[in-house]
Amino acid sequence: MSSTVSPLAPTDVPDMPAIAGVTLATASAGIRYQGRTDVLLAVLDKGTTVAGVFTRSKCPSAPVEWCRAKLGRGQARALVVNSGNANAFTGKTGRQATSLTASIAAKAVGCQPAEVFLASTGVIGEPLDATKFDGVLGSLATQTKPETWMDAARAIMTTDTFPKVATATVKLGKAKVTINGMAKGAGMIAPDMATMLSFIFTDAPITAPALQSLLKAGVEDSFNAVTIDGDTSTSDTLLAFATGAAASHGAPKISRASDPRLKTFVKAFHAVLANLAEQVARDGEGARKLIEIIVEGATSKASARKIAMSIANSPLVKTAIAGEDANWGRVVMAVGKAGEPADRDKLSISFNGIRVAHRGARDPSYDEAEVSNAMKQPAIGIKVALGLGKGRDRVLTCDLTKEYIAINGDYRS
Repeated sequence: MSSTVSPLAPTDVPDMPAIAGVTLATASAGIRYQGRTDVLLAVLDKGTTVAGVFTRSKCPSAPVEWCRAKLGRGQARALVVNSGNANAFTGKTGRQATSLTASIAAKAVGCQPAEVFLASTGVIGEPLDATKFDGVLGSLATQTKPETWMDAARAIMTTDTFPKVATATVKLGKAKVTINGMAKGAGMIAPDMATMLSFIFTDAPITAPALQSLLKAGVEDSFNAVTIDGDTSTSDTLLAFATGAAASHGAPKISRASDPRLKTFVKAFHAVLANLAEQVARDGEGARKLIEIIVEGATSKASARKIAMSIANSPLVKTAIAGEDANWGRVVMAVGKAGEPADRDKLSISFNGIRVAHRGARDPSYDEAEVSNAMKQPAIGIKVALGLGKGRDRVLTCDLTKEYIAINGDYRS
């Protein structure tokens, strides 16, 4: 957790309302950091349903494996998150740590260990001493409150420079329902089914299968369309919890993601995911520029996504943006290496709305001074028009600065 807040941090932080059926508390367990909170406990009412998506890394963390194994039950009573240690690449010791943590939490909350969901973030390869949770979780279970969302978001931070939260309130049937979310992530981010860590809570009455469908669809154009450095974490976890408390106020129980009554809810749900994903991009390690990449005119949306990711993950593109250089040649390179259909002589490239390249050459109206001035903005838009079809996609990333190297060069020391 950095003491210097990213210049791209949102200027407006929402007031996070309480959600019926959810209470939270944080504490310092001394996992790695000194003088700050590093463990979060969320207690969920009986009947809370759960859905989740996780990293596709072939080297997943022990908490990811734990959550995958318990997800089929569709029920949750508690969430425990720790920062400072990812409990990844820790073998049998890591699996024992997850079991012990879940048992301690279950005893504290009064539920079964299988109803406890876990997430860990931090250093990979170091054993997690789960005995540090003994006593801490028991105390936290008596201290949880419904309004401590910002404290919760801070407790799960590692190299993040600001807590990431988002909220929305919509009508479902006759009732108002709330969606609250938090996320952490600033490096090792090239999501594949989720982001580093993110947790969504709602009081809407939605069954686990329907919630799972909503979540899986929602990540595709939000968290899965963000990259910081092209590295997918071992710990990527996105969990959604629905307490169902709004049913007592007239919200209908939803059992199908396609239920037409969900239309407004789905829009708000996706907006919360998109908001959190953008905050992750804004907090990229060492970032000074938020970069939006739009690829249009591709042969398909999938093709546009691959090309956009090729651009977003290019160190040469990202360092050019950091240097405020509209180097379209590097964008051409990234398009060409993506392995997707592209025609050099149909290609157009724009930076912040200024076309710099067109039909395989520099744009005839190119003005170096105009473009240089545009590149000084904190948000940079790169648009690539392929001229081949109707496929379009959008990806968010950030620039690559010397600070990124400094942060990661000293990460374990």
